[in-house]
Amino acid sequence: MPDRLPDLLSGVRNTARALILRDHQVLLLRKQGGRYALPGGAQGTGETLEDALQRECLEEIGARVDAPRLVTVCDVFKRKDTQPPSRRHLVDFIFLCMLPADYVAGNGPLPDKRQLDVCWVDIDTLPELTFTPEYLSSCLPSLIRAAEQGSTSLAYAGAFHDDSTA
Repeated sequence: MPDRLPDLLSGVRNTARALILRDHQVLLLRKQGGRYALPGGAQGTGETLEDALQRECLEEIGARVDAPRLVTVCDVFKRKDTQPPSRRHLVDFIFLCMLPADYVAGNGPLPDKRQLDVCWVDIDTLPELTFTPEYLSSCLPSLIRAAEQGSTSLAYAGAFHDDSTA
């Protein structure tokens, strides 16, 4: 374990996230503290990544996603709000997904505890938003461009730390 991560919690957690695009907009969770996130969350024991993606989307946005296609994987070292401060190592799997045409954005039956709303956001406004995990601010625009251009390639996006001190 690198010395620069002395606050790292043991264990690695896989997460499955949905990148859902429609009419030059992306579906996002609006969270407390003015942050935004992609729908998705942790993979449970015995659960496939696709099962985790479907469960999380049903809980958070109230719908199952169609045609999930893995578009990127990255390591994330996310700060946890604990005493003493700590970090969690996540492996994020982002899937490009579709929703039924009649889907109306809104919270699902079991939204994330910090989730306020679900909304369609114009892609051109993404640079103005704050994301959680933070790496989405830099990674999301290129993923969206590739998806809009029909790219089918999968790439490892690298490792991201929630702040520049790590």
